[in-house]
Amino acid sequence: MRLFIDECLSPQLALRLNQTGRHDAVHPLHVGRRGEPDHAVLAWCIAEDRVIATENARDFRRLVGRAELHPGLIILPSIDREGTWRLLQAAIAFLERRGEPMDMLNHVLEVATTGEMTLSALPPVSGDASGV
Repeated sequence: MRLFIDECLSPQLALRLNQTGRHDAVHPLHVGRRGEPDHAVLAWCIAEDRVIATENARDFRRLVGRAELHPGLIILPSIDREGTWRLLQAAIAFLERRGEPMDMLNHVLEVATTGEMTLSALPPVSGDASGV
């Protein structure tokens, strides 16, 4: 999976994902994109076909909700670094169980601190939302 780890999250998440050899993850710190506004991050992720992983639910949900097409969004809760790592791995495993690779196009996966996953279409598509 190609991921963009938002700068509100630790750059170590991208490094750890890359060390698995199964993912291509970047963090703004590693690609010269620190401090960019969210709309520029979304445009870059669309161009690069990268799913955005973030804690910034409100802003990114609004942005992708207005985009005709977007590569997907994983919203993680704001918790400690190891907890975030555990939940990000759980989110990826959840998506992989749905099909390899899971097509995240125009979908948002929200991850609760309990590990509960809610996958929905955004922008909404009639009959294309499911909670798990």
